[in-house]
Amino acid sequence: MHRIIVPPIKSQGIKTKLVPWICALIPQNEGCWIEPFMGTGVVAFNVGFKNNTLSDINPHVIHFYNSIKNKEITPLIVRKYLEKEGKILSKSAENGYAHYKYIRDRFNEHFTPLDFLFLSRAGFNGMIRFNNKGKWNIPFCKKPDRFSKAYITKIVNQVAKVSSLINSSWLFQTKDFRDIIHSARANDIIYCDPPYHGRYVDYYNGWTDDDENDLFSALKNTKAKFILSTWHHNDYRDNVMIKKYWNEFNIVTRDHFYHSGGKIENRNSVVEALVFNFESKVKKHNYELIPREEQLRLFEAREKYISNRLRDTVNV
Repeated sequence: MHRIIVPPIKSQGIKTKLVPWICALIPQNEGCWIEPFMGTGVVAFNVGFKNNTLSDINPHVIHFYNSIKNKEITPLIVRKYLEKEGKILSKSAENGYAHYKYIRDRFNEHFTPLDFLFLSRAGFNGMIRFNNKGKWNIPFCKKPDRFSKAYITKIVNQVAKVSSLINSSWLFQTKDFRDIIHSARANDIIYCDPPYHGRYVDYYNGWTDDDENDLFSALKNTKAKFILSTWHHNDYRDNVMIKKYWNEFNIVTRDHFYHSGGKIENRNSVVEALVFNFESKVKKHNYELIPREEQLRLFEAREKYISNRLRDTVNV
């Protein structure tokens, strides 16, 4: 597989290390790639679909990527912004915290996408969290020199790569997941990465038992193929929703470790699960692909598409 395209937005539970596993499961489809829970976008940027409908309840993620799509945010603009704010941060009072608070307060008033990028890269432990008033409330990472020259270049290159993939056929929107799933057609593929029940439930506005039930009902009734990311169990407990809902479908699992999360128990190893409603040749546990000729051709086609889109991307 090509080197994973890492998006410029960071968040807890990002699927970067799980992308090859998810991609191995994707069947051949000519329709649209649909994500009702886009998050950082790391999966969409690596699956190689030309048509994408990406939604998230967090309007700031959608605003950020729409700004890239509309060329309101470019790699050069990001570099100039981070160089300016990073320099101020490094010299700010309270070991950088004073300027972090300034950016946080400015974002909570105007919600500009560049300030959102800054906060997602300078917040504690790579987390995104908002209070019940919709205000950013993650503390500072306590690194006044966070935006070094190398780190800025890394972020700028990430922006450049996703910019090269996003085109007019990519749709970014803020809609309820129920509506997004309901709109899917038979030849589409839905990938769901909702907040994990019993684990990550404070991403933007929480996740309830009713939400999990509605998600199950929507996916059970869709004509599209779907893949759902969730957790299966860890050393302390099982995900009760597997037995309650998701055992009705096919499930593959693998061991994984999450480094982010505000609680220690959420940073331990976990058995990750993919739930899906179609046949697969992926090993039941700890991913291994049993390749078929058509699957290999599919991989090659998607690899070629992504490589061609990235070919003209240069460091800014």
